[in-house]
Amino acid sequence: MKKYSFDESIHRLDTGSEKWDALEEIFGVMEALPMWVADMDFAAPPSVIQALQSRVEHGVFGYTVRTDSYHEAVIGWMESRHNWSIEKEWIVFTPGIVPALSIAVQRFTAPGDAVVIQTPVYAPFYEVVRGQGRELMTNPLKGTNGHYTMDLEHLESCFQTGRVKMLILCSPHNPLGTVWSRHELEELAALCVRYDVLIVSDEIHADLVHQPGAHTPLSMISDAIAQQSIICTAPSKTFNIPGLCTSNIIIPNAKLRESFMQGVKIMGLSSISTLGATAAEAAYRGGADWLDECLAYVRGNMEYVQQYAAEHIPQLGIYLPDATYLLWLDFSKLNMTQEELSSALLNEAKIALNDGIIFGTEGTGFMRMNVACPRARVEEAMRRLTAWVNSLSQVLL
Repeated sequence: MKKYSFDESIHRLDTGSEKWDALEEIFGVMEALPMWVADMDFAAPPSVIQALQSRVEHGVFGYTVRTDSYHEAVIGWMESRHNWSIEKEWIVFTPGIVPALSIAVQRFTAPGDAVVIQTPVYAPFYEVVRGQGRELMTNPLKGTNGHYTMDLEHLESCFQTGRVKMLILCSPHNPLGTVWSRHELEELAALCVRYDVLIVSDEIHADLVHQPGAHTPLSMISDAIAQQSIICTAPSKTFNIPGLCTSNIIIPNAKLRESFMQGVKIMGLSSISTLGATAAEAAYRGGADWLDECLAYVRGNMEYVQQYAAEHIPQLGIYLPDATYLLWLDFSKLNMTQEELSSALLNEAKIALNDGIIFGTEGTGFMRMNVACPRARVEEAMRRLTAWVNSLSQVLL
């Protein structure tokens, strides 16, 4: 029996929401369905809301430390959800994963060193590398009909230059929604160990897998890679609390951890938010049932989009992801330039999506759609897409 409802439309305008209130600033339009940035239009789990209400009633919001109870909640979640045993000492706080990536690049590479990313990929990966004067090497993923694999032969050729010091991995992958198999991760890890390349693994979407247990935390692959990896986790995507700025970076290697912690300290980022700590602990302790139902609802949205498109918009390629609440939509059969596609979706279909090109040149012809919202909004988006595509057909007649 279902305990939670995700059909409620929660009014988010005039709440300082980037997703809703910044449409005109970011997209240049005031009226469009916001189905872009990766936050959900669902309320956080009741356990989180209740814990925050109780904490607010206390009334004092001084400097906050991570308690034993906080660490136990993180450790318990990783054990129960991913069968991953971690130690309290391994956990380093940062206010987000992007700051953690930036600190890792700064601490473990030098100007002129190369860092590899696997494209198309989350846009900030480009920024944290190039913005710090490092050489960016891309290792494009190989895709066929929505199925993507790593090009390990090309990756090894990058490593053989001798300039690569770090690989930033996206696992599960954003925007593709791919969950890398254990075998793929084993092959990747073996290459990185062989060429002494540090892996920084962004695993923010790890809890959002559609098949329980499908995700393998990278450091579980082997003791060797555990000592040569930094695993970035957060409750933010999982429980829709990104605005509370709480991430847990897990680093088994003591030497790497000490250096990373020093970087966090130098940047003045080591203080955890009072309400962020409260929400994270409550989410990990009491949010599992909510998450399971949320994932089932999101999966239903995804299947609806795929089935609707198959019937009404066969030109649109839609492939169900292994993880996330994001769909990677293939518009290439429309034979439009990326600029034409992006402009038409905004100004004619009136839908705000993430432009595929921001994830790399491999995103040409694609758009990313966030379906973590009430079904009625997904249905409206598909009606708008259908009307727009039909209008294109009329123009061509």
